[in-house]
Amino acid sequence: MNAYLAVDLGAESGRVMLGTLDGGQLQLEEIHRFPNRSLTEGGHFFWDLPHLQGEIFAGLEKAAARGVPIAGISTDSWGVDYVLLDAKGNVIGKPYCYRDPRTHAAVERLHQKIPLAEIYAETGIQFMTINTIYHFEAQQHADPTAFAKADRFLNIADYFNAQIGGEPAAEQSLASTTQLYNPRTQTWSGKIAATLGVKTSLFPRIVPSGTVLGPVSGKLAKLPALAQAQVIATCSHDTGAAVAAVPATGDNWAYLSSGTWSLLGAELPSPIVTDAARAAGFTNEAGLGGTIRFLKNIAGLWVLQECRRAWEAAGQKFSYDELTQLATGNGPANAHLDLNDPRFLSPGDMPEKIAAFCRETAQPVPAQPGAFTRTILESLALTYAQTLAELEKITGRKIAKLHIVGGGSRSALLNQLSADAAGRTVITGPVEATAIGNILIQALALGHLKSPAELRRLVETSFPTQTFTPGAKLFSDTARTRFQQLEAKKS
Repeated sequence: MNAYLAVDLGAESGRVMLGTLDGGQLQLEEIHRFPNRSLTEGGHFFWDLPHLQGEIFAGLEKAAARGVPIAGISTDSWGVDYVLLDAKGNVIGKPYCYRDPRTHAAVERLHQKIPLAEIYAETGIQFMTINTIYHFEAQQHADPTAFAKADRFLNIADYFNAQIGGEPAAEQSLASTTQLYNPRTQTWSGKIAATLGVKTSLFPRIVPSGTVLGPVSGKLAKLPALAQAQVIATCSHDTGAAVAAVPATGDNWAYLSSGTWSLLGAELPSPIVTDAARAAGFTNEAGLGGTIRFLKNIAGLWVLQECRRAWEAAGQKFSYDELTQLATGNGPANAHLDLNDPRFLSPGDMPEKIAAFCRETAQPVPAQPGAFTRTILESLALTYAQTLAELEKITGRKIAKLHIVGGGSRSALLNQLSADAAGRTVITGPVEATAIGNILIQALALGHLKSPAELRRLVETSFPTQTFTPGAKLFSDTARTRFQQLEAKKS
């Protein structure tokens, strides 16, 4: 038996998960869960780094109190965001949240220095205002001395790995989200660094997914259960870890990591950096074993999460299950959304943003939370269908199955809507794909598993899945036409 701890950080919450590998089966247990919300100060959004570190260490100490010897510990997180460190490893300033509006002006400034097409040709990453490259540009513009004072930067999960122990390093899958990395050379892009005016010494060493960084250190090393634990860079990007745990074989499948973001794509042997891929908004991120996660970022359940917050602030509190039940009872939606509209990317009064979009596009405004939820879920499903069609065209692959993992895979309504919209079989599970991937890549790094293929077989035998087939007819007859008209108006 071998035991591992996964620190899994999301935009809404974080947790410490215990994984036990015994007899060819993986057992998961949540040891500690805690909230994660960005802080607002002076019109900007920041992550509460001390809060996160305190909760992570509290969770690791809880796990150690079980007395089970831990073989490995690894952190995964969302992409893009980073921490600046001085030569002593101290944090400089506060880490900005990717949704901070400081990048809006930075986009235009940077594109005057280097065209978007040239950035894509160098990095293979889709254009999004949240990308690290635009935060770097914003940082340089606001305070040119910030990077001069810094010794290095680390992305969020890499930073917390370094706090737990081992060498401070940039794990490849997380580095690839920044738009500072070249997927062909698998190195930081000197061209992008020079354009930004950032010293190359700021960039940490890149290590492959599944790298042992070294032993746990500091007060954690004094805990008997953690004394022999190794800190491991698994796939530090949460989506990378989730895709590694998709229980699929062959190459006729696509994946959808469904949560705050929806990330839909295919696993490829090499990047696709073409004008067609750029125009369609696809990105090339690194995956386990040197693979490429060729995918598209979609707004995801963030829009519903923000609606839920707004309703709660107004005195209407709903669980996600309750909202799904209301949406099911509501019947087909009378309006649909372009979830990639920039207004939906930032925090704020999301129900009002949806209402404004509906008014602007001459659609009826949803009347109550069930109708809002149904509108969001149908719009997501139709977006998935459109993205799958684009994926097939660009990759030349025929996609027969869509594997949905992550928290969003709990929604039977969204899963069935997705199968109907795409006309493809949908297979859901495991829900905890990110934590599972994190833990099993640790097992791979420590020699307890032999290959990524063995990892996926173990996922398939350890966790149940559910299959949804097309044909439930949950959409109105005009839904697809209405959605296509929205897309046509954009072009």
